[in-house]
Order: sequence, then structure tokens, then C-alpha cells
Amino acid sequence: MLQKNTSPDHLVVLLDDYSQLRGLARDHELSDELDRAIVVPLERMPDDVVTMHSRCIYVDESTGTAREVELVYPEEADPAKGRISVLAPIGSALLGLAAGHSIDWELPGGKIHRITVKRVLSQPHERCSI
Repeated sequence: MLQKNTSPDHLVVLLDDYSQLRGLARDHELSDELDRAIVVPLERMPDDVVTMHSRCIYVDESTGTAREVELVYPEEADPAKGRISVLAPIGSALLGLAAGHSIDWELPGGKIHRITVKRVLSQPHERCSI
């Protein structure tokens, strides 16, 4: 089970990502996350929020282990290359989190790990300058 601990208590999802993810998420935990998402167009998406095809660094606060990953669709997943499916528990948890925000991740057996997004390294899209 995943619990988001963000300030404020919401996640932000790109409109284009939301449209594609809604079809994937039917009976998945991701569906609940999308139900409470704030959906924004590209020009309103902050640069420090994890979106589809973002590369980010997160840290497991329990172990101090940092990991760089790219959030991808299931058919693109390759954990050995750091490409994590949005349908994997950690993938659905990272979607919409901003740098500095955390999640509590309950592992099998009930152990809780806090995972914090340290930095969003790259975004797949160009932002428009206004």
C-alpha cells in the first residue's frame, strides 16, 4: 500500500498523460490516484513534477539509497535500465510528485519506507515560454 505525503495533498498530471493513463488504469491502484489528480495542460505543468517519461532521482529515506529512474508505460519498462512502469507500485506513486515531496511505501510484511523525490532531471517535452 502506498500513501502520499505531499504538501499540498494532491498530485498534478499532464492532460495528455491523464488521457492515456485513464485507459490503462481501469482496476489498478493508479485509477484512484488519477481520480484525485489535478489535470493541467503542458504550459501549466511545473518543471519539477514527475510526468510520464520524466527522469528523476528518488531516495529511500529508510536505507539512504538513491535511484535514478524514468517513468514509462508498461510496454516500455526495463528495470535494469531504470525504466519503471507507471503500473508498478513505485511508478504509480512517483507520478505527479514534485521534487521534495515524499511517499510512504509499505513493503510486503508491513515495513514502511519513506521515498522522497530529490530532483527531476529531465522532462520529455518542451515548455512554452510566455
